[in-house]
Amino acid sequence: MNIDLARDCWFLTGPTASGKSAVAVELARGIGAEIVSMDSMALYRGMDIGTAKPTAAEQSQVPHHLIDVLDPSQEYSLAAYLPLAGRTATEIAGRGREVLFVGGTPLYLKSLLRGIFEGPPADWDFRARLAAEARRHGGDWLHRRLAEVDPPTAARLHSNDERRLIRALEVFEKTGQPISALQQQFDVGRPATDCRVFALAWPREQLHARIDRRVEAMFAAGLVEEVRGLIGPQSERGEERLSRTARQAVGYREVIDYLDGRQGLPETIELVQRHTRQLAKRQMTWFRSLSECRFLPVSGQFDVIAVASQIVSLVRPA
Repeated sequence: MNIDLARDCWFLTGPTASGKSAVAVELARGIGAEIVSMDSMALYRGMDIGTAKPTAAEQSQVPHHLIDVLDPSQEYSLAAYLPLAGRTATEIAGRGREVLFVGGTPLYLKSLLRGIFEGPPADWDFRARLAAEARRHGGDWLHRRLAEVDPPTAARLHSNDERRLIRALEVFEKTGQPISALQQQFDVGRPATDCRVFALAWPREQLHARIDRRVEAMFAAGLVEEVRGLIGPQSERGEERLSRTARQAVGYREVIDYLDGRQGLPETIELVQRHTRQLAKRQMTWFRSLSECRFLPVSGQFDVIAVASQIVSLVRPA
């Protein structure tokens, strides 16, 4: 069975802390779906608290896929995720079930809907050199350097988005062409009415409050202990225990700095809150750039059952 992911599957996205997991369970129950994770960090075993994975109770109500499938030491990429997601969706559809992708990783969403520009493989030495140069020069050095060779991509990326800035510079270094030119064929999407892609949209102040509360709850639930267990004692620590990919997760890198004595716990909590708010802003910028997305305004103590019902009614009017 061949399926067109953009046409045949359901998608629920939104910024971090927007309530996707709870809505997804109700939606999946209503449409007879199985859930496929669209979160790049939920793939890792043992990274539970900081990634806010669906709870055991949520996973017991509806089958979830592509959660806890990697060891934290493994590197992973979008190019590896897409064929796995496609096979999983095909298997679910073959069982006569609907497929519901859920998560907040924007590049996963865009690529599931439109495909990907694979580009040159990662050059970790080049990336490390650029990251070191960025630390030495400080400020928006990476952003300014990218603006010299690829103004459209620089205009799209936040000056703090180090990972994507470095990747864009890496593509230019390896191909001699800006990534914005190479990706043009993936910049045209379908109308929202031709898809079933829904994004939860919160008022900014309310979302920030939810993020701050969630981060505090993560630390109270043992985030520091989780990270300590992942990276091991300092005397035995090595990059191989937590991959470069896994270390990119907001919350984990800040706690690693705390465990290394670079900052205190209150400062660490504030940094995670701030960086998570910045992540949410970047996520919403990505979602707004996708023509396939339909936005669902939510606020206050929102009713997840009502939101799920609203999604169904938009696709299947009574």
